This record gives sequence, structure tokens and C-alpha cells, in this order.
Amino acid sequence: MTDYEHEKPDPRAVSLKYDGKDAPRVTAKGEGKLAEQILNIAREHGIPLHEDPDLVNLLAKLELGEEIPRSLYVAIAEVIAFAYIMTGKIPEEFIAK
Repeated sequence: MTDYEHEKPDPRAVSLKYDGKDAPRVTAKGEGKLAEQILNIAREHGIPLHEDPDLVNLLAKLELGEEIPRSLYVAIAEVIAFAYIMTGKIPEEFIAK
């Protein structure tokens, strides 16, 4: 094998924004150095990162500002739940009154 065959593919990143009301929207996406910048900004702001190359490839096909399609709701709901758990957030509707 050559060194080329051992190289990692360029990183890809997609950022979503979810306001708790509407479907999440794509807020940033990129490959290579742009993806690294997106990931670094997320880390600097304590935003949990979730690695799923297949999901990123699907999300990368969306335009900036576009809502995720219904076909990805369950997958994205799992990512949002992961982010909530990692940051210790609990949705208001789950808090006992």
C-alpha cells in the first residue's frame, strides 16, 4: 500500500440550529479547512460534536438555511438528544411542575 491509501479523507462538517419549534436548519457546512474551522468554533463554544459520516453526507446536500427533510427527523432527534445530554440541558416539557 502507498502512503496515499493511508491518508484520511478531508473532514466534512455540517452545523445545525434548532430553536425547539421549527425543524432544524443547516447553518454551516464545509470540507477540508472550512470543516476544521466549523469544528474548532463548535469546540470553542462548548457545542457537542457528533460523528456520523453518512448523516453528514446527507446533510451536506442541503442548502444553507434549509430545513432538514422529514426523512431525517429521527436521526437528527437522536443527535439533538445526545447534545442535550452532553450539555446537561433538559427540555422544559420534561421538567416536573
